[in-house]
Amino acid sequence: MINKRILSIGCLLLSLKAQALVPPQYQEPATGLTAEVEAGLQLNTGNTQSTSFNGRTRLIYDTKKAKQEALLKAYFASDSEKTTAEKYDVQLQSNYKVDSGYFFGRGEGTWDEFGSYTRLYTGSVGYGFDAISSYATKLKLEIGPGYQYSLAKATTTEPDPDANTDVIVRAAAKFEQRIHEYSSFTADLTAETGQNNSAVTLDMGYKNILFQDLAFKVGMNVKYTEVVPDGTEQVDTVTTFNLLYTFQ
Repeated sequence: MINKRILSIGCLLLSLKAQALVPPQYQEPATGLTAEVEAGLQLNTGNTQSTSFNGRTRLIYDTKKAKQEALLKAYFASDSEKTTAEKYDVQLQSNYKVDSGYFFGRGEGTWDEFGSYTRLYTGSVGYGFDAISSYATKLKLEIGPGYQYSLAKATTTEPDPDANTDVIVRAAAKFEQRIHEYSSFTADLTAETGQNNSAVTLDMGYKNILFQDLAFKVGMNVKYTEVVPDGTEQVDTVTTFNLLYTFQ
């Protein structure tokens, strides 16, 4: 009987000691690394036979002094006879934080076999800051100079086009609105103005969380290019319906 009481007291003391060492509020330290992976697939059979796929991967490493971000996008579509769309986007940005905002360096590359420009490479530097930063609403503004290389799509009138280079000014606004606990809306507006050409891109997304790390996302990307080759359109639009998984 005495041994049982001693054993019970010992277990109680060990439990109290463990609670003192690990308080209830304890959480694992944040690593600063976040990853998002989203994808959507569409298959049509019967009278119409086609396949379309889009994928997006975003990596963010955020620390007190700097923030690194990488974004990769892929679009592919085909019917029973041929490929109808094939596009790849890569975006890399590095931010160095200061008291008033951050300085950034950014590189972008686009490979689009069916677009008005099949190759488009842009490098830019500049300054950005938080115009609005609250729990529900965030707005970042960026501006800076850059350099752009573009190769137009071959046409019947210009079967072997020359590549163009241009000095540009890049301005961007990145908006995020938390609608409620499980849904949010984002809109990124970017304007690239150069002597030879100018473009405006609007990238919007609505995300609704299904489970803790899994969400459904509807996205739309609209790009307007002022000068395009003959026979091609000034406006390109991509609409996606994807599942998104977040790793933290």
